[in-house]
Amino acid sequence: MARFLTPLANRRSFLKKGVLAAGAATVGAGLLGHRPSAFGQTGGLSQGDVAILRFLAAAEIIETDLWLQYNELGGVNGGNPLYMAALELLDEDMPQYISDNTRDEVSHAAFLNAYLVSKGADPVNFDQFRTLPSSTATGAQQIGRLTNLTQLTVDTSWWVRYRSDTNPEFGATFADAVPTLNMGQHPAIPRSDDDLARSDPSNISDHLKAIAFTAGFHFAFIEQGGTSIYPALAQKASSPEVERILLAIGGSEVMHFQTWQDKAGNATPLTDVDPVTGSTVTFLDLKTNQPPTLQANLIMPTPCTFISASLPACAIIRPTDPNVITAVGAIQAFMKDGLFIGQSDDFTQLLLAMAAAADAARR
Repeated sequence: MARFLTPLANRRSFLKKGVLAAGAATVGAGLLGHRPSAFGQTGGLSQGDVAILRFLAAAEIIETDLWLQYNELGGVNGGNPLYMAALELLDEDMPQYISDNTRDEVSHAAFLNAYLVSKGADPVNFDQFRTLPSSTATGAQQIGRLTNLTQLTVDTSWWVRYRSDTNPEFGATFADAVPTLNMGQHPAIPRSDDDLARSDPSNISDHLKAIAFTAGFHFAFIEQGGTSIYPALAQKASSPEVERILLAIGGSEVMHFQTWQDKAGNATPLTDVDPVTGSTVTFLDLKTNQPPTLQANLIMPTPCTFISASLPACAIIRPTDPNVITAVGAIQAFMKDGLFIGQSDDFTQLLLAMAAAADAARR
């Protein structure tokens, strides 16, 4: 793809002036409802396919909203050098990866909405719900948001799931790699310049490190969800073209997840007590003296039972069983994560209704 061939400076300009601006405009277009035509069809698509595409457009708009916040502060054009320096403790290319992931999510949301329009269905628009405040830290735009990145409770069981030889589709459960991230409420971006205190680019405070490390694990948490939900919903699609869209976009989510779980493992040991929420987070060294279910460099999926226990173990994305990974479950995971703290009940109920419609689709 051209992204690998474009010089860095041009890629930064393209991200800043092109795809993000055009994509954000497309995401903002459209209505909340959709109008199926007679016989349960919209532009040749079944109502189920429209429901799937609308749910995924909604999910991508949510992801775009949170990734834009990360990108404003920590991307290649990010306006917060101290936050960028803290992220670079995980990998020196983190700003570029954040910007690339942001661009990709913008493109997904814009494409899905445009495809819906091309088939005579209404796109998804959440502009009325952009009411959450922005960070006031240096570099953040002061605009309304859909998502809250300052009070997260991050599930890190995906880390163990992919390093285990068991499968949640057969009832397996998994412990958290960073248990304290899944307790209390933790910021993944600086809320204000107060979170940058006592830091300079050569001496990052433990508090700012904790914020950046929380972001690192949150990146992977978000993307592992897309890794599973796209192939799960693809099994419900009636149209071969819709199935192709879901598998193609889902593949890019896999690439995102693989990148982020590799970088999250570079977090260094520390314990921090957040001065605002009072929550404690402890990061351990996952690189040395860890069992295989925690070892940082084991980033390829361990083979596990798939389809039947009588078949050989197979390295797979998991779960993909639509009875195990559901659209409603994905929205509930976002809610549990704290992404919607401060949002209206109308917004979460709308999302759950869209998710239920996607889950109800049948091939």
